[in-house]
Amino acid sequence: MQVLSTQRMPLPVGPLAGLFAVVLWASAPLLIDLATTIPPLRLTTIALLAGSLAALPLSLGKNSKAEIPPGFEAIIYGVIPLLVLGAVGSYLVGLGMAPTAEGALITYTWPVMFVLISQWFTHGRLSGPVLGGAAIAFGGAALLLAPDALSGGLSGNMAGYAFALIAGCCWALYSWLCQKTPVTLTPFMPTIFLIAAIVAAAMGVVFEPEVVSLPYSGIAAGAALGLGPYGVAMVAWDVAIRNGPTGLVGSLAYGVPVLAAFFLVVAGVAAPSWELPAAALLVIIGSIVARKDT
Repeated sequence: MQVLSTQRMPLPVGPLAGLFAVVLWASAPLLIDLATTIPPLRLTTIALLAGSLAALPLSLGKNSKAEIPPGFEAIIYGVIPLLVLGAVGSYLVGLGMAPTAEGALITYTWPVMFVLISQWFTHGRLSGPVLGGAAIAFGGAALLLAPDALSGGLSGNMAGYAFALIAGCCWALYSWLCQKTPVTLTPFMPTIFLIAAIVAAAMGVVFEPEVVSLPYSGIAAGAALGLGPYGVAMVAWDVAIRNGPTGLVGSLAYGVPVLAAFFLVVAGVAAPSWELPAAALLVIIGSIVARKDT
């Protein structure tokens, strides 16, 4: 008689963590739209403080064991917090100045920018497939800008689109540094978010000096933004890229613009149109093509 084994297959921790992060990131544009009554730098501060609190329980018990290799203190406590601030702050500023769906999709070209950065720093060159994939992905973003450009209304949203692109660059650099840093960033996430929040608050005092009342609904949406997309999701992504196949985990990020567009349309924030899914598809195809040579 054959005895059946009761041993269970190990759970794919990396891909599951990556998928969880992708779903949370896709909800960010909708939460931002709910918090548009709060000035962007103050909203950034709220989100980053909430993110710090969200990351704290996930880092307990690891801070005493984590040792920063010599020379990486400035990166972990200086460069990475600034990149987090750039990613979150530029994204919130951009979506406050441009249409939510279009601005979000421009930011979500960051996976192909991540591939560009990785190949350049690894090989010192950019191959044909990588450049072709980047052209396809940015062509998708251009498809969203074409209607405004043809009607002469692009100038009013250009600053917002520029901030959205800056946010994407910061996400790409952040992901590359997460991959290259010799220690997991999870134990340091609360401090990283707190540093970024302090800088955002200081910038808010300078650039948003007017006193305005903050509605509870906006504060709640900002806190949810920090707890989910910019808190737990950041930790989950760090776990994903360190515990899963790089190609598989990286490809999960391609689903963010599609899910984000779906959430916005379902919530009635964005009107259904052929341009939005077509642009998202081009971004995904471009990212896949770019990764083939990495």
